[in-house]
Amino acid sequence: MEIAWNEVALEMAREVEKVVMPLFGTPEAGKTVGTNVSGDVTKYVDKVAEDVVIGRLEPLGVNLVSEEIGFIDNGSDYTVVVDPIDGSYNFAAGIPIFAFSFAVFRGKEPVYGAIYEFVPKHFYEAVPGRGAFMNGRRITVRKPERGKEALSFYTRGRCTGVIKRVKRVRVLGAIAVELTYLAKGALDGVMDIRNYVRPTDIAAGVLIAKEAGAIVTDGTGRELEIHLSATEQTNIIAVNDRYLLDMIMEELENGR
Repeated sequence: MEIAWNEVALEMAREVEKVVMPLFGTPEAGKTVGTNVSGDVTKYVDKVAEDVVIGRLEPLGVNLVSEEIGFIDNGSDYTVVVDPIDGSYNFAAGIPIFAFSFAVFRGKEPVYGAIYEFVPKHFYEAVPGRGAFMNGRRITVRKPERGKEALSFYTRGRCTGVIKRVKRVRVLGAIAVELTYLAKGALDGVMDIRNYVRPTDIAAGVLIAKEAGAIVTDGTGRELEIHLSATEQTNIIAVNDRYLLDMIMEELENGR
């Protein structure tokens, strides 16, 4: 059976949206209801959203990697890597930057990625070799302007010299969203070197950014590999050109 992944992703995103948006900015949304497979707290909104995802994917018989419940192996060729609400702190706090992140792998190879940004209702998607799109319109990274770079940057004190070498630094609290902003030319780079992000956070965003022309590496400058895991943590550096990557790597090597 051939699955129309774009239809599955959009329908599921809208189902999640219908269930969770009444909770936006409420104390109930951020209430702790347990811990996930990595030992982090599970917010009520995360559980509600994930229940929708599980219910929608179960009839398809695919494998599932999700932040809250981990890996479900159904013996399928296809594995869906999903974060129903990336940016759940923002959601609970009433900050309108959060998204539904959905990536499909056949074996270990990505075949489709989608991110739905709930508040502006932007639907981003990509298929390897076919480009990246927002609401059906092709998007690409912007041409960099030296001295005017805008970088989304997460650190725990490492590589702070980068801050002095770009014009703007942003921390928006939802890396899936930030990767789409890189893809459509709103940012020049997205960087998290806390050894913190998981495949569920970035699988879809990495594919969308790469298909839009971005360079995406791990913290050593090597091409980033996405593993089908809910618990593995990694670093990510995603930029719109080699100059910015080289500058970041120089600062990392200098230990600043």
